[in-house]
Amino acid sequence: MRLVKTLPFLLSLSAALGSASAWALPTDRDQPIHIQSDDAQLDDKQGVATYKGNVIITQGSMKITGNTVTITRNATGDVDVFTAVGNLAYYEQKPAADKPIVQAYGMTIQYFAAQNRIVLIDKAKVINDGNTSEGEKIVYDTVRQVVNAGRATGSKVTTPRPRIDMVIQPKKKSDAPQKAQ
Repeated sequence: MRLVKTLPFLLSLSAALGSASAWALPTDRDQPIHIQSDDAQLDDKQGVATYKGNVIITQGSMKITGNTVTITRNATGDVDVFTAVGNLAYYEQKPAADKPIVQAYGMTIQYFAAQNRIVLIDKAKVINDGNTSEGEKIVYDTVRQVVNAGRATGSKVTTPRPRIDMVIQPKKKSDAPQKAQ
């Protein structure tokens, strides 16, 4: 594929990714997008870019890794879905300057940009401030920081996990409200 044909797609993809990152630290959307892979296939007409081979995508505090990452755009050119597949695919994001990084793992990770939602399928795990959620499927709202976990019905699962496993850390004494004396 010639660079002359793919350059407009890369530029529009970069612009779209920048506008899709409202779910991140406010400064993340102003950061450049870095994509590293062993192979890239870009289809500007279809709005699809597929990266293969130890893929690492970063923008500010956001990082997505996988063996294969596919990025699709909608009709207006905005990023619609990131799909990372790996053993394990990985996502991390710092939701706010005073919050710790949220980490997520799964055999498949789908990030739906417009909905600020991540879907983790198969060996799914979210780590947020010491709290963990594990199961076959986890849907994580990156803005509200809400986790919904359950069975991955209709999806191929390599490690069936009929029950959800969550660990919730106790609040530190300094985090608890002080009683008036």
